[in-house]
Amino acid sequence: MTISLPQGFRTHIANVGIKDSTDDFTLVIADTTCAAAGVFTQSRFAGPSVLVSREHIANLSARAVVVISKNANVATGAEGMSNAREVVAGVATALACDPTDVLIASTGVIGRQYPMTQVRSGLNSIPEQFTATSAEAVAKGIMTTDTVHKVAEATISGSSARVVGVAKGVGMIEPNMATLITMIFTDALIAPADLDQVFRNVIDRTFNCVSVDTDTSTSDTAIVLASGAAGAVKIDAFEAALHEVALSLTKQVARDGEGAEKLIEVHVDGAKDRVQAKTVAKAIVNSPLVKTAVHGADPNWGRVAMAVGKCSQYSDINQDNVVIRFGSQEVYPTQVDATGLANLSQYMRGTDVRIHVSLATGTSDATVWGCDLTDGYVRINADYTT
Repeated sequence: MTISLPQGFRTHIANVGIKDSTDDFTLVIADTTCAAAGVFTQSRFAGPSVLVSREHIANLSARAVVVISKNANVATGAEGMSNAREVVAGVATALACDPTDVLIASTGVIGRQYPMTQVRSGLNSIPEQFTATSAEAVAKGIMTTDTVHKVAEATISGSSARVVGVAKGVGMIEPNMATLITMIFTDALIAPADLDQVFRNVIDRTFNCVSVDTDTSTSDTAIVLASGAAGAVKIDAFEAALHEVALSLTKQVARDGEGAEKLIEVHVDGAKDRVQAKTVAKAIVNSPLVKTAVHGADPNWGRVAMAVGKCSQYSDINQDNVVIRFGSQEVYPTQVDATGLANLSQYMRGTDVRIHVSLATGTSDATVWGCDLTDGYVRINADYTT
């Protein structure tokens, strides 16, 4: 079944010749100016798209989002900034709106200028009327090395309003206040300040809990727009639907990590606070040794113990009190016999592997998601620009 965007949103998607024959110019347009919120990479090499969008969304409103894929427009200096502003201005002219109502995101190779001849041609080809509403087409239009497009939807309880989201990203993923390229749209009527707060809460529990390779992108952008076309909703119901969509996209991103074959979920509980739980969970999911053990279906719990232990800033973590499990099977301190290890290896041959660690330092918990480390990841990134 095709997933359409919520009421009040339409699209224009095209190939303008950025790199190949696949779609690379994606525009989502709202019928009117929307409440909007966004979070972005904290990288000190943030690209012009991030800087422009951060500036434009400061008033918590927007009319359109344009995404150029297969070129990140990062580390491109004053020319790159000028080009980003030209793209925004071109979209604004086509929509007869102010340039500050247009957000922009870019994804792809770092250090290359936009091919502006092709981009200008694409801007000049924006139609006067927009009829397309396919969220799947949006998700496909923003892809780079993704193997599948990523889209999710949910209906807000007690209303007809919907939340629909798309995401892209399979590598250079270790979010820091945002992630990859993520766009979420809703026809719920939400006050801008409420939208901003709820969005940040959800991002912290979903996209900021995914990691593929520990590398924070220069282009991470997460945006939400609310058209209000379906009317007011209860804020807690909206947050629940937004979380459902964001969590689905988070898991889709982790499962599609470059070269990945398995989704890893790490749950840490019994922690002093959420920060401690998340820090330890990230240490586990980001460990190359844990990732390769999962890839090889090797229930080597010593690698998990190592990852917990290297969080040496937490003097309250006592190895005698920690419990480690693969799936539901405890492996430390109560160790399993040879038969148990064989059963665990069989479990780890599946597509989803859960690691559960209890710290016994408090009552807080956190869950993060990642993927195994394969030779496919090396091959993809060894030849990325050549």
